[in-house]
Amino acid sequence: MKVLVAGATGAIGRPLTRALIAAGHEVLGLARSAQAADAVQALGADPVRADAMDRSALLRAVEGLSADAVVCQLTALSKPKRTLDERDMSTALRKTGTANLLAAADALGATRLLAQSLVLGYGYRDHGDRILTEDDPFGEPAGNLTDHVLDGLNSTEDQTRRAGGIALRYGCFYGPGTWFDPAASARSIPVPRSGGGVMSWIHVDDAAAGTVAALERGAPGAAYNLVDDTPSTWGAMGDAIAAAGGRPPMRLPDRLLRLAVPYLGALMIDTDMRVSHDKATRELGWRPEHRGAAPPATGS
Repeated sequence: MKVLVAGATGAIGRPLTRALIAAGHEVLGLARSAQAADAVQALGADPVRADAMDRSALLRAVEGLSADAVVCQLTALSKPKRTLDERDMSTALRKTGTANLLAAADALGATRLLAQSLVLGYGYRDHGDRILTEDDPFGEPAGNLTDHVLDGLNSTEDQTRRAGGIALRYGCFYGPGTWFDPAASARSIPVPRSGGGVMSWIHVDDAAAGTVAALERGAPGAAYNLVDDTPSTWGAMGDAIAAAGGRPPMRLPDRLLRLAVPYLGALMIDTDMRVSHDKATRELGWRPEHRGAAPPATGS
């Protein structure tokens, strides 16, 4: 297939572009700048110069082109957020960016659509030891600042799945280009001193492989959880990255983390989440090669 990838130079976009090309697909990489266009070319893809948030410019850029599929990996997750409000860029990308890419898909004649979602849509709360699946409620408002994330995820999923596309609910990312990257030696990630809550994770290479599997075999209108086999705490993940050569995590008292960085308090302290990838394994023939970077949380 010929595939337009939005976010081709991001943490998932880079391994995804390489994985698509290795699988025999042709990739068009959306590039907002000349530097991004060079990065797309370095990955072996053809750049398409446009900003996904500028609908008119995007449609001009794809005029006369064709593609079989469009994959949206647009986010603004390069560093931890202190708080969230209606101006959050990731939310804008999930709402407006998705709508613009769907218009571009129509112009390209693309019939396969995939969009990045997150398991966080199951809710920033303690889900206990229960294993969450795609049948569990998704995107229900919590009445706090995390509703901005849920609003964006709902928008992405609703727009994509109504158009017959596929929503990919990734776990929290680790590996090259993410918060939890052993090579990012100049950066120390804050984690709760208590270790924090349990989260389901995914290595970016496994996220890329799962995305290729969904492109090739996913059911129209479906959602798939893409997570590894080892739910673990934020503290355990920070320690695992340090053991792999990264900087030790910055351990902050739980109360201080809540006050200083409210969003991270909701994410790292209030949320316990164990998610199953059984549907993706069953329907896509995918399973993670990285079972997990950190030891499993007790009871997982």
